Amino acid sequence: MHEVVKTALDDLKAKDVREIDVRGKTSVTDIVIVASGTSTRHVKSIADEVVRSAKKAGLPPLGVEGQREAEWVLVDLGDIIVHVMLPRTREFYGLERLWTVGDDTPETALAG
Repeated sequence: MHEVVKTALDDLKAKDVREIDVRGKTSVTDIVIVASGTSTRHVKSIADEVVRSAKKAGLPPLGVEGQREAEWVLVDLGDIIVHVMLPRTREFYGLERLWTVGDDTPETALAG
């Protein structure tokens, strides 16, 4: 599933993709992926591609939130949660800072 998500993000040219391993910090998921889109249309398209790719791989999302406004769309794939956001929304909420507080190693930047 990890490769499916990375490919979907890359195919739709998601910006500033970051992967954060949250195992041991929460029981909700193992990996949080945060990516940016250049507009609400781009954010929605990226999230739609993640959903489409996951379904095609036989793992439909447990939930998708925020598609109407498309400033921040969350795709819950169980072990992976994908956040696709407008840059200003991403900066305001600072999810990367939230999930990496106290870490010795910074989150991993994915190609894209």
